Amino acid sequence: MVVLLPIILITGMIFYIGHLYSENNQGSEQPLIPEEFIPIYKAAEQEFGVPWYLLAAHHRVETIFSTMDPMLSPAGAEGPMQFMPCTFVGWSHPSCDGLGEGDIPEKDKVDPNIIKKYNGYGIDANGDGKADPWDVEDAIFSAANFLAHSGAAEGEFEKAIFTYNHSDQYVDDVLYYMNLYKEKYHTEDDIKP
Repeated sequence: MVVLLPIILITGMIFYIGHLYSENNQGSEQPLIPEEFIPIYKAAEQEFGVPWYLLAAHHRVETIFSTMDPMLSPAGAEGPMQFMPCTFVGWSHPSCDGLGEGDIPEKDKVDPNIIKKYNGYGIDANGDGKADPWDVEDAIFSAANFLAHSGAAEGEFEKAIFTYNHSDQYVDDVLYYMNLYKEKYHTEDDIKP
């Protein structure tokens, strides 16, 4: 036990220092959130009442702001916000069961009428006639839709985040980034003329 204690302490310090370096020591030339996404988050907040910094936190945790390649999880979650097809299209789709990968034809996955028919969360945010989980704008608005229906618009953040992904660690990670972004960007908004 005594031999393991230094190893545990050193390992913990390495992870802690790495965590500090990865988020807090980014220079001012590299923003925490890529600027091109902020207007999308804020528009989704206006539409669904979900705080934009919560959407940014989900995007960060899910795909590190769409930088992961591929943006397809081993479980079958797709796109920038990692939607399971059955969540995006709707769990009442006849092929949906289990974890939610379903056997949904590609053309149906992006059809707003099919999504409406099966009570899915997919949204055509950019008005191109498709609700596409691979399109960043559609995905962010769809995540806002899902989170709003799960309680985030009423401030039930932990409940909504856990509904999005049933993992306590996931909830902790999203809350960490949500609070970081809320604090950093709230301060910046206060400073701007």
